[in-house]
Amino acid sequence: MMQDLDRILPKVTKPARYTGKEWNRVRKDWSATDIRVALAYPDIYEIGMSNLGLAILYDILNSQTDVLAERVYAPWTDMDEQMRQADLPLFSLESKRPLKDFDILGFSLDYELTYTNVLNMLDLAHIPVLSAERDGSFPLIIAGGSCALNPEPMADFVDLFVLGEGEEVTLELVDALRRWKRESSGTRSDLLRELGQIPGIYVPAFYSANYTQDGQFASILPETPETRTTIQRRIVPKLPPSTTRLVVPFIEVIHDRGAVEIQRGCTRGCRFCQAGIIYRPVRERPPEEVVSAVDEILANCGYEEVSLLSLSTADYSNIGELVDSLSNRYKGMPLNISLPSLRPGKFSVELVNSIQDQRKRNLTFAPEAGTRRLRKVINKDIDEDKLFQAIELAMNKGWRNFKLYFMIGLPTETEEDVQGIVDLVHRASQIKGNNGGRPNIRVNVSTFIPKAHTPFQWASQESEEVLNSKHRILKRGLRKGKVGLSWHDPETSLLEAVMSRGDRRLGKVIYHAWQLGCVFDAWSEIFDYQRWLKAFEECDIDPAYYVRERPLDETLPWEHIDSGVKTDFLKNEYEKAMRGEVTPDCRYGPCNSCGLERWGVECWGK
Repeated sequence: MMQDLDRILPKVTKPARYTGKEWNRVRKDWSATDIRVALAYPDIYEIGMSNLGLAILYDILNSQTDVLAERVYAPWTDMDEQMRQADLPLFSLESKRPLKDFDILGFSLDYELTYTNVLNMLDLAHIPVLSAERDGSFPLIIAGGSCALNPEPMADFVDLFVLGEGEEVTLELVDALRRWKRESSGTRSDLLRELGQIPGIYVPAFYSANYTQDGQFASILPETPETRTTIQRRIVPKLPPSTTRLVVPFIEVIHDRGAVEIQRGCTRGCRFCQAGIIYRPVRERPPEEVVSAVDEILANCGYEEVSLLSLSTADYSNIGELVDSLSNRYKGMPLNISLPSLRPGKFSVELVNSIQDQRKRNLTFAPEAGTRRLRKVINKDIDEDKLFQAIELAMNKGWRNFKLYFMIGLPTETEEDVQGIVDLVHRASQIKGNNGGRPNIRVNVSTFIPKAHTPFQWASQESEEVLNSKHRILKRGLRKGKVGLSWHDPETSLLEAVMSRGDRRLGKVIYHAWQLGCVFDAWSEIFDYQRWLKAFEECDIDPAYYVRERPLDETLPWEHIDSGVKTDFLKNEYEKAMRGEVTPDCRYGPCNSCGLERWGVECWGK
């Protein structure tokens, strides 16, 4: 294999994507380990190496003396072509072993537009793409991540899904496989049946999807009495120790810095946000643990920037004291503290500005909607005046560049709401700092995607025609103010919405689209919408079925997956959205009874 690889690498872009040998990578003796796991990210190296979840699992698995965990990422198209020409199977970075030699091949599914890459990676690895065609000689194909909370579109290809947080269940799964290899002589189906007894594990082969005569989804039912009718996602009660020996890449990656997760979960309750549901409840890492983790990351990795990660960083209880502590600790040293996910307001600006030696590159705020009416609908009731005050304060402290994030296509949105984005941005662009200068503003507009397990899971996605008309309003209005504008392609947004709320029938569409050549669908230079339309047509599946508005009493393809948040709570939130009513954050008030209390989980506000 190494000879073939050496011959191929000079012919591809960024060969360091495939060489391995990075600082802090773990290389174990293959023959001395009982369980071998390949952790796969179905996108290129630069994106996969920025995924903290995969880094956490890599650390946890390799901490087990008899477990070996290695990494693999999706080869770019030039490498794909060269590997197929040389009949070189897809391999892990650490040992260059073919993936089919591992016991487990685990995929992280964080974005629906990577689904065809999963199929392509299996095919490159010489592993049958369909789970029904794999016997015990092939590795178990496992998938986790946020997309696994609606596993049905990928059910034909994945042997089992890990639902929810993986730190504990991954080790339970490895323990069960270890016992199986030592004690059992059963079939692959027997093994899957045993693994399916672990809480948080979903084995789709043991469930049947049922449909009405007119093609409506009807139910998913277990095929055997011992199979659970509902699978609960796993929740880690307390954040485990932070991963501090991160693998340091040789080439620049998307997030080329250290990272410490200071908080998991969010109770803000934005009605479009899936992460705010599936990562509840809020759990904070103690400040002393954060400081210690930053110390270790700097010592182990040599980074000059560390990001304090959270869905809403400013909501961390001791964020001011934490930032002050880190700033004082590393005063005069080449360390930049990054604070993502800040809400617009004076506190966020003062917080960022308190960091010593802060590189004033840009500040990012996400109002999401252009009018207060629509912000109440989505439960993100941000006061525009506070946003403008934050920009003015930041300018007076030396900031000049600002990014503002919005969505279009939100439920109940009108053209007046879209024009509201233009008006808000124009008002922001007229703010003057003490020196008379005005802010440089760039606007990023994404398309609303109705996601499973959210209050808007019943909402429709607007048509490409309507979305394009709203884009024209933004382009025309923002061009006058010379504001930079970027937006998401409505065609890729449609596909994402179809996959996010899809059922098991989409498996044949994904498979056929891949056969037609669809890969890297998240990449605009490769995405081929016409091939996808052909796949839908030839599979006799109408994508419009999946993006329509759904009645609240319709059975949904993911109802057998219990996120912890009750369906009645989500329905109530949807109805409140239609009335324009805001639900207060339970972290600062009474419990909203979302459903986690059923599991005995300690929630904020209780």
